[in-house]
Order: sequence, then structure tokens, then C-alpha cells
Amino acid sequence: MSDVRSILTTKRDGRRLSDAQIHEFISGYVAGEITEYHAAALLMAIFIHGMEERELAVWARAMLESGRVLRFPRIAAPKVDKHSTGGIGDKVSIPLAPAAAACGLAVPMISGRGLGHTGGTLDKLEAIPGFRTQLSADEFERCLERTGVALGGQTPDLVPADRKLYALRDVTGLIESIPLIASSIMSKKLAEGLDALVLDVKFGSGAFMVERERGAALAQAMLGLARDFGVRATALHTNMERPLGRAAGHTLEILESLECLEGRGPADLRELVCLQGGEMLRLAGLVPTLEQGKGRIARALDDGSARECFARVVREQGGDARCLDQRSLFAPAPRVELLHATRDGVLAWRDLRAVGFAICELGGGRKQLGDVIDPRVGLVFLREEGARVSRGEPLIEIHHAERGLADARAKLERSFELRPEHAPAPLVLASWSV
Repeated sequence: MSDVRSILTTKRDGRRLSDAQIHEFISGYVAGEITEYHAAALLMAIFIHGMEERELAVWARAMLESGRVLRFPRIAAPKVDKHSTGGIGDKVSIPLAPAAAACGLAVPMISGRGLGHTGGTLDKLEAIPGFRTQLSADEFERCLERTGVALGGQTPDLVPADRKLYALRDVTGLIESIPLIASSIMSKKLAEGLDALVLDVKFGSGAFMVERERGAALAQAMLGLARDFGVRATALHTNMERPLGRAAGHTLEILESLECLEGRGPADLRELVCLQGGEMLRLAGLVPTLEQGKGRIARALDDGSARECFARVVREQGGDARCLDQRSLFAPAPRVELLHATRDGVLAWRDLRAVGFAICELGGGRKQLGDVIDPRVGLVFLREEGARVSRGEPLIEIHHAERGLADARAKLERSFELRPEHAPAPLVLASWSV
């Protein structure tokens, strides 16, 4: 290996890394030939100077090729997935994947766990009794063949460069870099062997990228990578200035997802499921227009075919499918407390991240990676953003097990305000495709 310092000084001085330098760095770091302090130095330089389009594409390819790339030659259906940058109550993947499969797609969905203020799809699914998300590659492919959906986590041999780099970014304060975020997300998604991808990039106080302009820049960076790899993709810029749906917390979000799969539930959740699912069908060529795709997803939710697909996935991944009919199989939180309005006004969310951290205080999230989650706890939002409320009216149900209740209440009380007037932002701000 050549002197790693030449790689560091190239980016330190704001110059573009060569293809050879990128491949040498990624392969050397995964093999343990490059130290953590050298890697941290390069990541800091990338954080400061960014990456050019060509440079980012080569970086993402090197990450992708650092491990196994999934292929599903026995599956004829188009392979399409979605990815969300996450937020409070964002449970879209859970009803969306089976609805899309019921309409003819194969959905190989590799998801993550919650950290910080957002919940993770894997943690939510594991609130289903017995549900297994840690699948081997063979189990993942078998589930996809049998049900049209596989819902699993990143295995050690899938993009190992991302696993190491993300952990290092997390402990060195280098998470919020657009090229590093884009390459992290897209290397994992492209490793699924996809034909098409829908990206849900959130904006607002509960989003990973709070500023709308930075969210749009992240969307464009990911779309550029999709184009470079020949994958059809659409990015939607969606609202995380308010919670999605009425529930936040693992078991509560599964129950709300089941409502959606039965043609019921919150209108905003159904709208995003139909929108993203319809776009998945359009990108795959199964429908000529988005409107037709949305209509097909809506029918799958209403006629029971999406729910039946989800039941097959639950059984295939070791879960107890009886819970789809017997909701009592989900253990509830032992206590429910109400948070009331202290005066008259119109409900406006001020700091949605505080809502996520309130759930963490209750035990429903991780402050550190190894923390154990209590899936029972969470919140139910009784009034929507923009609703006019009266003093003393209940606004939020706090489902808790007595742990952290006072701290959670304090965070919730700071998370919203009651204004004379408030006009909520639209659910979807923009859409771009490649």
C-alpha cells in the first residue's frame, strides 16, 4: 500500500481523490490496513470540502464492492425498494412493502435500527411476537421468493465498508455530511440488486436534515448515484414538521400499520403509502402513470391482499401471525397518562426531535447502541397540527412503564406551542426523478 498520507493531504487541500486513491482507501480500511485515526482524518476532510459528482460515484461503488451484492436470478418480478431518512411516527415501510408485493413487485427491504430521536423499522417489526429480522442471505432470498417481501437488517458481509465508516462517523461527529450520507444509504440499497428505488427525504424539525435546502441537496446526491448505477429512482421531499400518523412507539406503530393494511388508519399515512407504492409500480413499468399506481396500492389495502401478504411475511420470518387478528397478543404499556393543553390556541409543533427524545426517556429508544428497547411505550397524538384546541383539552396520550415519565413530559411540553393561528406545511413539498 502506498503512503496513506498522500490520500489524506489530497482531500485536506480540497482536491478530488483519484479513483485509485478511493479504492485503495476503502479496501485498506475494511482489511484493517488503515488505522481509525487515518480514516477519521479523511472523513473530516470530506466533511469540510465535500466531494465532486464523479468522486462520490467512485466512493459509493468502492463501498458497494467491499462486500456481497445480492442477486435474485430466480425472481422474475421487478425488484423495487424504498428508503426514508426517518422521523417521528414514520412507519410507512411496514404497510407499504406488502402492499407493493401484492401488486406484483418483489421488495427486498434492508432496514436499520433506531438511534437518536428516530425509531427504526427493524425495532418496530420486532415488536411483533417472534418476528425475526436477522436473516441470513439464504433466508432473506427464500422469504422474498415465497412472499414477495423480505424485511431484514444489514448482514456482516453486506457493504462492510459502510458498517465501519458509519460507526466511526457516529463517534467523531461526522454524520451530517451530504456525500457521506448519500453514499451510506445508496451503497446499502444498491447492494439489494434493485431495478428501481423510491427515496423519502424528510424536512422539518423531526427530520435528519432539518433545513429544506439541505434535504433537497441530499435527495439530488442520492438521485445522482442512482443514475450512475443505472437504477430508476424518484425522491420525494416530505413533511417531518409534524408526526406521521397518530402513534409513535414500536407496538403502537405496528398497530397503526395494521389499521392501514385493513384500509383504515390515519389519512396521512395512507397517502404516503399510496404515493410511494404507486411510484414504485410506475418506476417498475407495471403501470403507466402514478395515479394508476396509487389506485392499485389503495385497492390492495382495501381488499385485504396487502394484509394477507403481510401475514405471510410474519409467518415466514418466525412471527406469530395470530396477532394480526388478536391484538391482545401485543403487551400494552402498564400506564397511560394524558398531557393537556394549558391554554386555548392552534396546535403547532416547534421541536419534533424533542418528541423522539421523550420516547427515548420512556425506554422506547436508544441513547446508546446497546440499549434495550421497551416496545410497549410511546405516544398517541389526539389532535392534529393546525387544530384549534381549548385549555384543559387532552393533546397526547403517554403510554409508559413509569420510567422517565417526568423527563418525557418536560420534553413534550417544550415540543409544541399553541398559537393564535398556524398554517401547516404540505405533506409533500417536491418530487424529482431520474
